[in-house]
Amino acid sequence: MAANSITPKDLPEPRYEHGGDDHIFVELDQEMSFDANFRAMAVTQQLRERDLPGVTEICPANASYLLRFEPEEIGPNELVDEVKAVAADTDISSYEWETRIVDFPVLYQDEWTHETLMRFRENHQDPDATDLEYSAELNGFDSVDDFIDAHTGSPHMVTMVGFVPGLPFCFQMVPREEQIEVPKYVQPRTDTPSRAVGYGGAFTAVYPVQGAGGYQLYGRTPVEVLDVDQELADFEESMVFPNPGDILNFRRIDREEYDSVREAVEDGSFEFDTATVEFSPEEFFADPHGYNEELKEVLYG
Repeated sequence: MAANSITPKDLPEPRYEHGGDDHIFVELDQEMSFDANFRAMAVTQQLRERDLPGVTEICPANASYLLRFEPEEIGPNELVDEVKAVAADTDISSYEWETRIVDFPVLYQDEWTHETLMRFRENHQDPDATDLEYSAELNGFDSVDDFIDAHTGSPHMVTMVGFVPGLPFCFQMVPREEQIEVPKYVQPRTDTPSRAVGYGGAFTAVYPVQGAGGYQLYGRTPVEVLDVDQELADFEESMVFPNPGDILNFRRIDREEYDSVREAVEDGSFEFDTATVEFSPEEFFADPHGYNEELKEVLYG
């Protein structure tokens, strides 16, 4: 393996639990890892393809997945047996899936999230620093610019969508020792701008709408991840744009580009720059940085 490879992790035996009369919850691990997340996505994709009778919803998460079913059509124990059979046939070392890599513009240190975070310094671990300053120092970076370069240096995979509709949780595609980690606010804010880009634990999140929140605030994107009215072209099939397994390449932009993109969003002409790729966990584990560069070449080349 390459020097910067990722060593696959041995996962524990999955834990299968019943949720009321019509849900099955499967926990793959108690901590987030690429292995657990890739397995959740692979198994749930296989379940969708099998289109089991009675299964109405399939929801992959960071290290688990949830199934909703009609108990009149399939019994819970029967469904668990079906899921175990699918899982036994799924080997992520050889599994590949089609996904999108997406150019995702972000205005870091924007005026809106800055104004918000300054209003809530009493809720923060370090009231004398901005969220970016705090995060840079905590992770050993010499400057905020170096920290932003690290955040934009490698793409992020959408590992789950939730908390509020359309909010993507994104895990940076780097070896574990390079992961950025920051705590959430000591006390949550009562306000966060829509389209704010925040960070908590080891996850980047994009806030679809204005509301409460506790992630460190880094910037704001001019694009939407949720379009309830489905007016933009990218939302024709779903009001939520990001899907688990999508790869977002956060790209630092200036205010001029932010305003230009925002104008296109508001007049309805905006479309995401995307490329379709076959994602290979095996190739990613072997050389994550090299594989990431190949992904970006497909998107921008």
